[in-house]
Amino acid sequence: MPDNSAPFIAARRDTPRDFAPGYRPQLAATAQTEQARLEPLLKRLVEERDQAIADRKADKTRHAAQLANAIATLEADLFAARDASRAAEAERDIILSSTAWLTTAPMRGIGATLPPSWRLRLRRILRSLYGWASVQGPRRLEARHARAAIAASALPPSEPAPPLETEYGRWIREHDTLTDSDRDAIRAHIGCFTHHPLISVIMPTYETPEDLLRQAIASVRAQLYPYWELCVADDASPSTAVVRILREAAAEDPRINWMRRDSHGHIAATTNAALSLTTGSFVALMDHDDLLPEQALYEVAAEIDAHPDVDLIYSDEDQIDGSGRRSAPYFKTDWNIDLLLGHNMISHLGVYRRSLLVQVGGIRGGALTGSQDYDLALRMAAASAPERIRHIPSVLYHWRRTADTATSFSDAQPERCIMAARRAVADYLGSQGLDAVTLLPAPSAKNWTRLRWPVPDPAPRVTLIMPIRDHPQLLARCAAGILHRTDYPDIALLIVDNDSTDPETVALLARLQAADTRVRVMRVPGPFNYSALNNAAVSRAQGDIIVLVNNDIDVIESGWLREMVSHAVRPDVGAVGAKLLYADGRIQHAGIVLGVGRHGDGPGVAGHFGHGAVGDAIGYFGQFALTREVAAVTGACLAMRRAVFEAVGGLDDTHLPVSFNDVDLCLRIRETGLRVIWTPFAELYHLESHSRGADLSPEQVTRAAGEAAYMRARWGPVLDRDPFYNPNFDHVDHQFRLATGPRREKRWHAYREASLE
Repeated sequence: MPDNSAPFIAARRDTPRDFAPGYRPQLAATAQTEQARLEPLLKRLVEERDQAIADRKADKTRHAAQLANAIATLEADLFAARDASRAAEAERDIILSSTAWLTTAPMRGIGATLPPSWRLRLRRILRSLYGWASVQGPRRLEARHARAAIAASALPPSEPAPPLETEYGRWIREHDTLTDSDRDAIRAHIGCFTHHPLISVIMPTYETPEDLLRQAIASVRAQLYPYWELCVADDASPSTAVVRILREAAAEDPRINWMRRDSHGHIAATTNAALSLTTGSFVALMDHDDLLPEQALYEVAAEIDAHPDVDLIYSDEDQIDGSGRRSAPYFKTDWNIDLLLGHNMISHLGVYRRSLLVQVGGIRGGALTGSQDYDLALRMAAASAPERIRHIPSVLYHWRRTADTATSFSDAQPERCIMAARRAVADYLGSQGLDAVTLLPAPSAKNWTRLRWPVPDPAPRVTLIMPIRDHPQLLARCAAGILHRTDYPDIALLIVDNDSTDPETVALLARLQAADTRVRVMRVPGPFNYSALNNAAVSRAQGDIIVLVNNDIDVIESGWLREMVSHAVRPDVGAVGAKLLYADGRIQHAGIVLGVGRHGDGPGVAGHFGHGAVGDAIGYFGQFALTREVAAVTGACLAMRRAVFEAVGGLDDTHLPVSFNDVDLCLRIRETGLRVIWTPFAELYHLESHSRGADLSPEQVTRAAGEAAYMRARWGPVLDRDPFYNPNFDHVDHQFRLATGPRREKRWHAYREASLE
């Protein structure tokens, strides 16, 4: 290779020595400049290298998680396939050993000797005969019976058929119709009141049909409680009929006061004008075409007499048509702020302490027009306290629904009313410092509201506690759903193994622990005691939130845990339950209702709201579509703060080792003043009691009966009065069916004898 360095060496040799001192600073400056230019480039290259390494690690982690999820799913499917195969084999054995199969053996033998074409023809004939016998025969017989019934009940053409009495109509006739002795007893009771508060009924009017306005006024004048005043404000009705009727009514009864506004100001301004006429200590809101039953104000006054510090009273309600036929009763829960934030459960009859009503500013209009009553109820609730809000479980208001009624604002502008309702809810939340709560249309009832509560940042660690005994197919699917199909950043899964012996279960537990550091296995030997297993696990749980979860739970949507935690961290909430579905999509659990069913010869302990309903059913007035307070929730999927669990002493592992321990836990939580919430927005599958099976053996039946007896002895009066299941509903069947005998004793029954003296 040629040497090209000679010219450079010669040039360097010929350079004067005095050049070096000036050259060095220049070289240093150049080096510093280059260093300043290269350092950011080097830093960026290092960051890119580190990011590439992190991305590769994340990809590997994601890939590993995907593989783990796929393996768990395949394992679960394999186990399920094995179970299905075993079940098919068992079914085959049953068929082969059945009497029908054995007795038809000769026929099958004869059939085997027939030519193929004859065998095919015989099968078709037998199949047709079976189809007719199982389907067409019953249908034709049913149709024949139906035609006979119609012919037997037909009336002569000159006589119109009477309207059929509905179930609610029968209930009204038997349980909601006053007799003269009832009226006398009510008057006797009124005479025994400690106080006789003046109740001001306020009524805004505008172009009210004459007959409906007269009926509305007459229903107030017919009240058995005499200490009332009717304050009416007319919103400048163009016709003279309304003013004429009001003038006549006031002339006939001095308890009626009225005024006419000079200009049309809409519902809020007119209601406030009527409010300005009041002198009573309590104010009842009434629309200009609705009706009050004659005992309405008596019931309100009796409630005030029993609870003189009350601020807000609301009752049940129904609708009434032009012929006086009542329908669509709304039998409400007791005070239930979460349900109220979803829709206006107060509505009618609403009665408010006048001083507090004035203090909160009366009725607000503007953007709240169309939901002004809803807004008032929320502002009154914010200014009062739960113990000063009372529910009367009796229909004390008939809401007019007839073609003769002028189209209401809510009917004419439903979207504006919905927006006004959400504005009212937002204002309430703002008054409570809860601005971070997001309002959305309820998915299955768009005119109602879903509240999405925030999860703290950082999200609290959640330990999910899962007791198991074998059933690896359930465990695999449940664990995969929790670990890989749940959108929550900080999860720990604590599996409590209670003497599993299946080798597949043992191997699966080892794989779960090895594959995911979030999984721990805690072995607790001994007889199955659900309460003791969970109590032991809570003592070793990590983080502030615990979730009791059965191994037969399967995740449907990823946000379920975030939804439950968002409620569990609320300071006034003690426990949270989820919406659980059977594998076929029917509802298994939508909260627990107390005291339903039967225990021995007496009332039962508890049952599930919504049991067996279709999965997307909204339930009775939104009971399955809106977040609401309930008396208890199932321990199959129950979230709560660990501090709450420890404060109430955990589950009762002495008296309730298997059944009703979740109900008992929730009732003890409610005793502390905390609330139990059920949310439909955490939705999961529940294959109920697969791990321990049904309570069918003699030992299990005895144990279950003992646990039920303990619950009746410990909580009897509480079980018989579930505040979230109206006493007008049947207690044997808990599907919101009317009771044949309502469980609420009429207030005046104790005064019947006094009225006869």
